[in-house]
Amino acid sequence: MSRPCFPARVRRRLWLPVLLLLAGCGASARAPVSRELSFDGQNYRVVTLDLKHEPLSLHWRDPASDEAYGDIETLQQWGEARGQRLLFATNAGIYDRRNAPLGLYVENGKTLVPLNMAHGNPASGNFSLLPNGVFAIYPDGHAAVRSSAAFKADGKPVRWATQSGPMLVIDGQLNPRFVDDSGSLKWRSGVCAKTPTEVVFAVSEVPVNFHGFARLFRDKLGCRDALYLDGSISQVFVNGEGYAGAPAFLVKPYAGIFAVFVPQ
Repeated sequence: MSRPCFPARVRRRLWLPVLLLLAGCGASARAPVSRELSFDGQNYRVVTLDLKHEPLSLHWRDPASDEAYGDIETLQQWGEARGQRLLFATNAGIYDRRNAPLGLYVENGKTLVPLNMAHGNPASGNFSLLPNGVFAIYPDGHAAVRSSAAFKADGKPVRWATQSGPMLVIDGQLNPRFVDDSGSLKWRSGVCAKTPTEVVFAVSEVPVNFHGFARLFRDKLGCRDALYLDGSISQVFVNGEGYAGAPAFLVKPYAGIFAVFVPQ
């Protein structure tokens, strides 16, 4: 059978949509930028997401069963069963003794837990070390880290949000409650939005104190506002690299998980 003959200009026009589609598939399938770095003699795993190309979402419970995913592997399997590949995941923040988020939790525009403005409750642990804050992604796709008070004052609707604490960096300044030589050393995780579409997650590979962890975000990563997510249970997963952060034997069930899924 003879092939239809098209002028070169027409052939280019016919192939262009296919090439663009292939290019788009390749771009969406790439893993987030992940790197290991040393700062002040401590090692960290840092993952940078471009929200324009890497859609970040939050997951707590399976909509079909209302059961919490609890861990990254279970969420990964849930995605695979629906034709989605997990590129990135990490636990979303502090939770209470009922394994529910302790503060604000918004999933795909639905507020499942309201903003928590209670102060000074010792049972809340690090959450009560003020100011605490909110990491949010708004309907226009832009992200921000705000103190809880500033977030409440804004009153803007969000698509995804988690409240945790304490704030690590506030308008370029370290949280004044942090002590330089504190002996409270734990694996720690946190997040900042360097720009409205560039989000940076970090987890320590060794136990560190709050002051050193906050300095990582301000002095090494260039974040003006950064939020602590959680302590010794925190891990980061990156497709092709596996897990980083706390040892597996310390990890307990999560109440919320950040994730980047792409079609398989």
